Amino acid sequence: PQFIINGATRLDVCQGKLNDCWLLSAIASLAVHRSLLSKVMPLEQSFQDGYNGSFTFRFWQYGQWEEVRIDDLLPTWNNKLIYLSSPDKQEFWSSLLEKAYAKLKGGYRALDMGFPHEAMVDMTGGVAEVLNVGSLSRDLPAFLRYLLSKGALINCANSKGSLEQRNALGIMFRHAYSLTAVEKVKTTHGTVDLVRILNPWGNTEWEGPWSDLKGPEWRTVSTEEQRRLERVCREDGEFWMSVSDFRQQFEVMEVCHLTETLREPGPGVLPWSYVMHHGNWVPSNPQFYLVLSEVDSGRADSHKTCSFVLALMQKHQRRRGIDLAIALHIYQDLRATPPVLCSPHYSSRREVVLRGSLKPGRYVIIPSTAERNQQGAFLLRVLTEQGLFLNSVCIFFLQPSFPHQAALPALKSTRQLFQKHCNKVRFTSMQLLYIKNRAGLTNILLAGSEKNLALEHCKSLVVLMDTQGNAQLNWPEFQSMWDKIRRWTDIFLVFDKNKTQRLEYQEVAPALKAAGIMVDDLVMQLVGLRYTEPDLTISYPGFLYLLMKLESMIRKGGR
Repeated sequence: PQFIINGATRLDVCQGKLNDCWLLSAIASLAVHRSLLSKVMPLEQSFQDGYNGSFTFRFWQYGQWEEVRIDDLLPTWNNKLIYLSSPDKQEFWSSLLEKAYAKLKGGYRALDMGFPHEAMVDMTGGVAEVLNVGSLSRDLPAFLRYLLSKGALINCANSKGSLEQRNALGIMFRHAYSLTAVEKVKTTHGTVDLVRILNPWGNTEWEGPWSDLKGPEWRTVSTEEQRRLERVCREDGEFWMSVSDFRQQFEVMEVCHLTETLREPGPGVLPWSYVMHHGNWVPSNPQFYLVLSEVDSGRADSHKTCSFVLALMQKHQRRRGIDLAIALHIYQDLRATPPVLCSPHYSSRREVVLRGSLKPGRYVIIPSTAERNQQGAFLLRVLTEQGLFLNSVCIFFLQPSFPHQAALPALKSTRQLFQKHCNKVRFTSMQLLYIKNRAGLTNILLAGSEKNLALEHCKSLVVLMDTQGNAQLNWPEFQSMWDKIRRWTDIFLVFDKNKTQRLEYQEVAPALKAAGIMVDDLVMQLVGLRYTEPDLTISYPGFLYLLMKLESMIRKGGR
């Protein structure tokens, strides 16, 4: 047996008894790009030198490359491979690659049905975008040149007929083709825009205008121009066609955008700048601040905008067997509706992509689920031409925006209790509990003793305010703490809109902002895990402790 015989090519991919042609078309396309294929599988592996019964493959998973090691045992029936195979019975790189991918996804059954762009992302780490050819720009050649200048991999397909059947002009239905070039070709009648298409599976070619074998149009092109295009007159699966015919023959175009760390080296390629962020829906929608500062290069003065591609990927979709319906929305002002840009609809695909171009400025990205309070992990990726700033991980002070409403006694009346029941210099958490009860804190707010500020809560508040490390507060420290408790109590009462003496999860972030603390989605996720009750609400004691804890963290972080 051999791992690779005479190089890994697109012809080494033959489908078996599994509906995973979406994966096979991606493998065939990848085989055309040797440098990308070598990222997925070390090409020097063999059944001879250094053979130990195992083979190693690498796949991009949610921001990093994961190594998958498998043995070389493959499923067979009647001494034939059941799944993917090579025409050469002694060559096994493609079969082993399929097995490694199946292991990554949880078994061969997990590969039943899918989308080629999903596999392309897993094998390149790029961002895949699915486009409807009919809705693309009228200046399609310019758009295609722009994509190829960024190093994108482009696949296209015709989905009008039965699987793998051909139309009258030789184009196969529901079959992935690769678009590899767009050129402005000189003819005796002027110039014409042509695209170069590759059929990764083999020799079936286009039989319409500009066909390699039957196209009389090539007689109008000089030999020198044909040589520049590297045109070959044979049935090899690669052909040229006009842009207008491309629009008519292909419905769907899948674009895999590569960043500067992923693309193949090549002259004139200007890769995307790239930022990614991991997040979670638990249980509300997070927010990301996007700053676009530099306009695209080569733009006219009247089009000073920043192009970008957003990609929202839900993690471990196949492994969990749960498909969330997800979408992206971009706002410049959260108080304004509608958003400046958004996904056309919620989609249950693993990844949704949003392409756009906006003026330089500050925006808010909201990745969301169609159903409320759904939980799941995601990866957000942002590609721009010139660079960007994407921030979500932050906690910082704002100017408090909420006045006192006197829900609790003022400091003056509380001082009398302090002087009467506490040491003249310092007091403990037990004394704070006594003062709290005498000041009427319990009766004003809460309906049951089980919801009162208990001794443990008072201990926590004292420890967080204590600067000496002896679990006691002096009068200035008590003043500061009581002022905070009064202000935060007012905020709690206002944002408890249902008057349940608890804050709903979605009420917490606005309440924190009113208290002068801005938090990001990551912090809110931690709040949901650490401070909420089983019904995802926060009690009054929990709210006070949360604010005290956040202030303590910010104070220590600022030292």
